[in-house]
Amino acid sequence: MKVAYVQMEPAFLDPEKNYSKAEKLIGEAVKEGAKLVVLPELFDTGYNFESKSEVSEVAGEIPDGPTTEFLVELARENEVFIVAGTAEKDERGNLYNSAVVVGPVGWGYIGKYRKVHLFNREKLFFRPGNLGFHVFNIGVAKVGIMICFDWFFPESARTLALKGAEIIAHPSNLVMPYAPRAMPIRALENRVYTITANRIGEERGLKFIGKSTIASPKAEVLAMGSEDREEVGVVEIDLELARDKRLNELNDIFKDRRPQYYVL
Repeated sequence: MKVAYVQMEPAFLDPEKNYSKAEKLIGEAVKEGAKLVVLPELFDTGYNFESKSEVSEVAGEIPDGPTTEFLVELARENEVFIVAGTAEKDERGNLYNSAVVVGPVGWGYIGKYRKVHLFNREKLFFRPGNLGFHVFNIGVAKVGIMICFDWFFPESARTLALKGAEIIAHPSNLVMPYAPRAMPIRALENRVYTITANRIGEERGLKFIGKSTIASPKAEVLAMGSEDREEVGVVEIDLELARDKRLNELNDIFKDRRPQYYVL
């Protein structure tokens, strides 16, 4: 199975322009055979907001808002599964930093995740995610989602892996330098593939680091993006490797867990 990240520079507060960018880049990934494509966090809106009202103007409902509808149509046309970060506004007007999962004909809208661990000024605009960590079965693979700063908490990836994730999709807007080094370790310690789709560029003085990363269950960096270019990274993965939690004849990373000793 081939998977891909899309690394892009979202146009701030301009969803229509971002739809066009995403369509072009996803098309490039699909031409290389990708069946699962991950877009950055808040790919449709940009990130560095100043007020809740600013977020509210570009946020949409899921699944009935324009971004999800665009992604559903794009997935149908390209026969691909897509995970994408977006600003969500629920029926009460509450705002969430969310991600949606959509698929080709027969799938459409599959589900959503709301970011559990909000970073820095996100706390001024968004509510913390209240849906928990969930694994989505897309037929050929089981995909878990976490968003950007969720990576900083090992429990995020471990929870998804224990729930059966074989791939962790990780839409991101990374500004700290650590995640590209840490994500191969998250992949190793859970024996899963990770796909970090990061953005590039600068927004109101905040600079994003790029370096989107696909890592293997053996901590191999299978693809890494540049720091400053819009691009896609496409790699072939072997899901059997993510399904095998054995390190050797005597060690299985999940069967060897002793959670009774992990409680504080």
